Amino acid sequence: MGSSQADVEVSYDVSNEFFRLWLDERMNYTCAVFESPDQSLEAAQLNKLRILSDFAKAGPGKAVLDIGCGWGACVEYLATTRKVQRAVGITLSRAMAAEVNLRNIPGVECVASDFMQWETSEKFDGLISICMIDHLCSLEEARQGKAVDIYRRYFEKCWKLTKPGSTFGFQAILRNRTPKMRPWGGLPADTRKDLEDFSFSSKEIFPNGLNPRLDELIQAINPWWEVKTLHTRREHYQRTTAEWLRRLRLNETTIRAKWGDKVFEDYDRYLSTCVRAFDIHYSSLVQMELERIG
Repeated sequence: MGSSQADVEVSYDVSNEFFRLWLDERMNYTCAVFESPDQSLEAAQLNKLRILSDFAKAGPGKAVLDIGCGWGACVEYLATTRKVQRAVGITLSRAMAAEVNLRNIPGVECVASDFMQWETSEKFDGLISICMIDHLCSLEEARQGKAVDIYRRYFEKCWKLTKPGSTFGFQAILRNRTPKMRPWGGLPADTRKDLEDFSFSSKEIFPNGLNPRLDELIQAINPWWEVKTLHTRREHYQRTTAEWLRRLRLNETTIRAKWGDKVFEDYDRYLSTCVRAFDIHYSSLVQMELERIG
């Protein structure tokens, strides 16, 4: 169901050094929030972490779980900037977990595990999840009408891991619509290349992953959580991926020499596809503040 550990390692384990060349200094691999036209990617990524930490009401004395913690940017921010008592991250990627734990950040623990199978007796004061839900449901499961049920089990598990009164900073990439073979809006007459590129990205870069639709998430959140705040950030993710693409291309010679032509060409195609997808409204992004019911 969704992305396996092997799938996730295809997505994230090319090399930590490779990703460090084109992500920001904290290696946030998710949408930043830009507050001005000239703001740097590094500052915009801190804005994202601040917003989601505010949604989770993260602060001194709190224990916060980051579901899908990546290379640990959020748990490090929680521990060092928000001064939480305990920040736990969970990821399917063993390389990511090792990277986080090697930094020995006081109050931070990173677990390499499948979140939906993970068992713990600990209850958290707040949750953050940044684009992890994209790995839960495959395209085939969505076609079978299983997406809402899969996402509902996720939100139920999140509810069970929290204390009464907990809040949740949640972020996810959205699939807005399926491209047509005939023109609509501002699309050119031939959209076959778009279809091929979208398929390539989902199969080669993020195998067995699928971005949810906003209506699927809203259905699945009930009866466990209440939506208190909702923002969409389509333009911000287009700008984020455009900056990643610019930095990737600046390092083309190094990437081709160390990891081969295919890695550079695949990621150039993938990031170019992301910029295009957000531009034509095929994809978007949502940030939500959720409050635990009961």
